[in-house]
Amino acid sequence: MADEKTFPMTVDGKEKLEQELEDLRLKRRPEVIKRIKIARSYGDLSENSEYESAKDEQAFVEGRISQIENMLQYAVIIDNDDVDADEVSMGRSVTFKELPDEEPETYTIVGESESDPLSGKISNESPMAKGLLGHKVGEQVDIEIPSGTMHVEILEVK
Repeated sequence: MADEKTFPMTVDGKEKLEQELEDLRLKRRPEVIKRIKIARSYGDLSENSEYESAKDEQAFVEGRISQIENMLQYAVIIDNDDVDADEVSMGRSVTFKELPDEEPETYTIVGESESDPLSGKISNESPMAKGLLGHKVGEQVDIEIPSGTMHVEILEVK
């Protein structure tokens, strides 16, 4: 049997997924079931847009529940105990600046399931994170990104 994909994540990220799963199971699923029952009472299902909409939402909710259950089953909590404090690794925030003189940027490197670039969380699978991982404060690094090569200096790791 093929190895299952693992989902690296922080403790915080795992807790958020568990909360979302609980919300989907205890609130959204019953709400959708209720909407389906009401829509069925309208009669002819072949031209019933409320029924179709509720069934579509049900498919989305059930798919998301299944996806989260799988991610939690194969979750790997990020552990940085064996990594130097000034080394870029998953679960840590890194501040860097593009050379020669751009403004500093700070991102937290997280697992793919927690990624939210608008909130400053980038996936460990992203070109930026891949280029930074394993490097230390003070190092200058060339990072291959889709638009070319980015030359950065790592300023801080927390």
